[in-house]
Amino acid sequence: MSRELKVAIIQTELTWENPEENRRLLSYKIDAILSPVDVIVLPEMFTSGFTMNPSAVAETMEGETLNWLRSKAKQRQALIMGSLVISENNKFYNRMVCVEPSGTITTYDKRHTFTLAGEHKVYTAGTEKVILNYKDWKICPLICYDLRFPVWARNTENYDLLIYVANWPKVRISAWNALLKARAIENMTYCIGVNRVGQDGNKHHYCGHSVAYDVLGNRMDNLPDNKEATEIVILDKDVITKYREKLNFLNDTDNFSLEV
Repeated sequence: MSRELKVAIIQTELTWENPEENRRLLSYKIDAILSPVDVIVLPEMFTSGFTMNPSAVAETMEGETLNWLRSKAKQRQALIMGSLVISENNKFYNRMVCVEPSGTITTYDKRHTFTLAGEHKVYTAGTEKVILNYKDWKICPLICYDLRFPVWARNTENYDLLIYVANWPKVRISAWNALLKARAIENMTYCIGVNRVGQDGNKHHYCGHSVAYDVLGNRMDNLPDNKEATEIVILDKDVITKYREKLNFLNDTDNFSLEV
C-alpha cells in the first residue's frame, strides 16, 4: 500500500442556510478535481454556514446530504470529510462525517461548542475523540473551536494526520494561523486546516487561510487568502517515521488522563 496520501482541500464560499445550493456548488468543485485523490476535505457546516438556527437546515444520517456524500465518495473513490448540522434523538449536533468510497461512515461530534456565538445553547457537545483508519493512515478529525484546546488534540493515539474544518472569522485569523502550526509541531503530525471564505448571513467575514503543515511545522500548500480555491497536498508517511524516530519528542510527553 502506498505510503503517500493525496488530500484535496476545498476552500469555498457557502450559501447561507441552503443545503441544496451548497451541494450543487460543492458537486461542481469536487468534479473539477482533475487528478485522483485519497481524501477530499470540506469546511465546517458546509451545507449551511455557521448557523445558530439548526432547525432550518438539520438533516438525519439518512438524509439527502449523506446520500450525496456516499455518491460522491464512490464516484471519486475518495474519503470525503466535512461537518453539517445533524438532528438525532431530539438533539442537534455539529457533526463531522467522514464518508468512504465503500459507504462506511465515521462521525465526530464537535467537542468544544463555541460559547461566544451561543453554539452551546443549541447544539449538543460531543464527548468522544475519534481516530479514523483509512488507507493505513490514522486520521484525527476535529472542528473549528476545538483548535483552541490542545489537550483534546494531544497525540496519545500515534495518529498521522490532524484535520480541522472551520468557519473561522477573519477578525481572529491570527489565532487560526498560529494554533494550526502549533498543533502540527507539538503532535509531530501532518496538520490540515480547511476554512471557508466570504460573508455569512450574520455579516461575519471569512478569509480562508486554509493550510497544510508537515510534522515540523513547515507549510506545504500554496492556497490563496480571501478567495475560493482547491489544492492537492501529498503527505508522506515516511516523513513522519523519519522525524519521530530521529527526534523522539512524543516519547517525552507528560503522562495525565483527560476526563470529559
